Amino acid sequence: MIRKTSGLVLSSIRYKDTSIIVKIFTRELGLKSYLINGVRSMGKGSKMALYQPLTLLDMVVYDKENSGLQRISEAKLQRAHQRIPFEFSRTSIALFMTEIINRSIYENYQNELLFDFLSESVVTLDQSETTLSHFPLVFLMEKAKYLGFAPEEAEGFILESKNQPFSREELSLTLEYLRILLEERYECREKIPVSLRRKLLDHLLNFYAEHMDNPNPLKSLAVIRQLME
Repeated sequence: MIRKTSGLVLSSIRYKDTSIIVKIFTRELGLKSYLINGVRSMGKGSKMALYQPLTLLDMVVYDKENSGLQRISEAKLQRAHQRIPFEFSRTSIALFMTEIINRSIYENYQNELLFDFLSESVVTLDQSETTLSHFPLVFLMEKAKYLGFAPEEAEGFILESKNQPFSREELSLTLEYLRILLEERYECREKIPVSLRRKLLDHLLNFYAEHMDNPNPLKSLAVIRQLME
């Protein structure tokens, strides 16, 4: 069956000499793996740029039930990134987002609301006015809503965790910061000590690990902690 859908590229691996297998989170069909033949061949016709992480695509695909690898009939850019591929800080956050997404969804998992949130986040990351120091924290907190384990109140991110890393002095400031992040989301401009933002980042990742049963460290974490200055 031929279907039209939007897609968010998550990762790709080489397959034989000129092909790739690419994982794409699609809005209507969920997470799918697609075999793309000849995409790594040299020349003007190469479309490898379409399959970079967090690229947003409009796609026409062949969707076959009970088939591990699917095929793409047509793919075109939904929007071209202006800053993510060219600015180290945005590229690093994009890699962080990709790691988090890959750890939290599985083959054929479908969630249109999550897809819309991820698309919004990618577009926001690409905008020059976006404050990057708060971005990873907002991304983690908001994404937890769509995965079904976000607390109803900001305090829950602390109280519902097995880890309690904050001192008494830090706790009140952290709780207020969490409330502001949930209210202002990516528009947050709050001034918070770097050490506290980093500690909150580590805590939220532990919070995810508790719910997703995936305690392995992120490859991008060290860079992301540096960007939160």
